[in-house]
Amino acid sequence: MTATHSTRMLILGSGPAGLSAAIYGARAGLAPIVVQGMQPGGQLTITTDVENYPGFKDVIQGPWLMEQMQAQAEHVGAQMMYDQIVDVDLSQRPFRLTGDGGVVYVADTLVICTGAQAKWLGVEGEEHLQGKGVSACATCDGFFYRGKKVVVIGGGNTAVEEALYLTNHSHDVTLIHRRDTLRAEKILQERLHAHPNIKVLWNKAVDKFAGGGTPEGLVGVDLIDTVTGEKSHEPTDGGFVAIGHHPATELFTGKLPMDEGYLLVEKGTTRTSIPGVFAAGDVTDKIYRQAVTAAGMGCMAALDVEKFLAEADFEAMVEA
Repeated sequence: MTATHSTRMLILGSGPAGLSAAIYGARAGLAPIVVQGMQPGGQLTITTDVENYPGFKDVIQGPWLMEQMQAQAEHVGAQMMYDQIVDVDLSQRPFRLTGDGGVVYVADTLVICTGAQAKWLGVEGEEHLQGKGVSACATCDGFFYRGKKVVVIGGGNTAVEEALYLTNHSHDVTLIHRRDTLRAEKILQERLHAHPNIKVLWNKAVDKFAGGGTPEGLVGVDLIDTVTGEKSHEPTDGGFVAIGHHPATELFTGKLPMDEGYLLVEKGTTRTSIPGVFAAGDVTDKIYRQAVTAAGMGCMAALDVEKFLAEADFEAMVEA
C-alpha cells in the first residue's frame, strides 16, 4: 500500500530557506514536513569555507552549517523526508504531491524552497577545483582573493557585475568572453570599460581550469580563441564562472507564474498566485542568492503560512 503523509505545512527543499521555514513552522506548532530533494542541504553542502553567514567569528564549513540547521529544525519538531517530488497537484486544497517512490503528501499549505543551481561550463578541471580556486559566486568567495589575480567567465549582467564587485578585493580582474561584444546592460558595460583594474579578453573560451601547487589550487585557465582556434594560457588565482543560474522550478511549469524560470511572488511577501502556496529563497530570487537572504525568506514564508492558516481556520469556524 502506498504511504500517505498529511501535514498543515509541506516544505520542498532543505537549504537555508527550507530549513528556516521548518524551524519557524515547527515552533508555531504546524509540525512541518520537509521533503529534502536530490541535494539535501542545498548548495551550501558543496561549499567549503563560509565566512559571511552572521553569527560566526571564524570560517565555518557549509555542510556543517546545514547539519546544524537541520538538527535545529528536527529538534523543534520538523520531520525530514528523504524523497524527491515528481508530481504536483495544486488545483485544490489540500494540495497533493507525489514522491518518486509513490509516497503521497497531502498538505494544507506548500512552501517551495527548491533553490537554484549555478550553470557551469562543464570543462576539464572545473568540478575538481571547485572550492580550490573555482567558484560561481563572487559575493560569497571574492574576499578570499584579496590582492590576487582573478578571472570572470561570461558576458551578461551577472559576469559584469561580478567583475566590478571583485575590484573591491583584487587589483587585477580579467573578464573572459567567448564573443566580441557583451550582453550586459549598457551602463554596466560603461562601468566595466572605465575601470582601470579590469581588462577583457574577447573571443576566448575556457578549455580547462589548470591546477597546481601544494595544496592543489587553481593556477590558470587554458583558453581557445573562438575565431582563430589559437590556444593560450591565462594565469590566475581565482576563476569565477558567471553564466547564469537554473532555478529548480520544472515541476511548476504551467502551474505557477514565472520570470525566466524564477517563481513570482507578491511584493514584500512569499505568496504566489495560488492561495496557500508560498515560495522562498533562490527559487524566487534572481538578484541576491545568498544563504542569509534565503534564510530570511524562509522565515517570511513560515510567518505567511501561519497567518494564512489562522485566517482559513477562522473562516471555517465562522461557516460552521
